[in-house]
Amino acid sequence: MKSKKGLIVLTAVVFLFAISFVYAQPQDVYDLKIEGGKFPPVKFSHGKHSTDYKVDCKVCHHKEADPKVKAQKCTDCHDPAEAKNGASKAMDAYHKTCIDCHKKAVEEGKAAPTKCNECHKKS
Repeated sequence: MKSKKGLIVLTAVVFLFAISFVYAQPQDVYDLKIEGGKFPPVKFSHGKHSTDYKVDCKVCHHKEADPKVKAQKCTDCHDPAEAKNGASKAMDAYHKTCIDCHKKAVEEGKAAPTKCNECHKKS
């Protein structure tokens, strides 16, 4: 009877440790959302783009291309409402970077979404 209680406690401890380990991992999928945008946010996987697809950090993080340095939010430079100080509007910056790259990938025979509703999915 005593060993059964010990096994239950051990199982609970292992389960709690596993759950806390999973939640402590860095976030990989981000919601790219512009406040006031007419389409739903885009789910963006940093790991897939940087590791699987080998996209150079400089493509998106052009101001801070060193992966050891925390990058600024895109909207710190790319204002959602208007172009400022030589930086395009946030939506234009996202679209130029993402869609141009996706179209190039499709031309190379790779699967990449190129239509609005393929990235902006309704919840």
